[in-house]
Amino acid sequence: MKLYLSLIAILVTGLTIAQETMNETLPYSTIPKAPDTYTPGTVVSRMIDGLGFRYYWATEGLTEENLAYKASEEGRTIAQTMDHIYGLSRTIVNSAKKQPTDFTIPLEELSTMEKRKRTLENFKTASELFKVTEDLAEHKIVFINKNGKSEFPFWNHLNGPIEDAVWHAGQIVMMRRAAGNPFNSKVSVFMGKVRD
Repeated sequence: MKLYLSLIAILVTGLTIAQETMNETLPYSTIPKAPDTYTPGTVVSRMIDGLGFRYYWATEGLTEENLAYKASEEGRTIAQTMDHIYGLSRTIVNSAKKQPTDFTIPLEELSTMEKRKRTLENFKTASELFKVTEDLAEHKIVFINKNGKSEFPFWNHLNGPIEDAVWHAGQIVMMRRAAGNPFNSKVSVFMGKVRD
């Protein structure tokens, strides 16, 4: 029995350390320093940084029970909403890389927390690429699916994937509050950091 309890203690400690280590390496626990100049690219970059910061804290500390929560029978669960934001982050980063989002290639199976990590990394990569862009018109949204290829101008990011992801991050905040695990009240989205 003593050995069994020791093994459980080691496992729990290891999982806690692994989660803390994963959280420490994720971008957007604070918002990055603002660029020194205002250009179209730096403004878009900052919009994505604000999204990344909101998403980080909207999804920080969710439990398995929270992930299964949904506001209504017809609605998405928190986990399904996170899946959708992951898809939006792929579109954003692919446009930043000037690559299409190809829906004909199956995605690898990932846990919800791995999708969270990749979402945050996609936002960070996109922010860094847009920050130095000279011409946003070069960053079209391109989709490939079984019916062919479709292209949209960069403008569609502003009312499409970027703003849609902000919208859904807010839904996660609302749902987690309803599920009894509210958003950290010390997070200041205005200042981009956690208050002391």
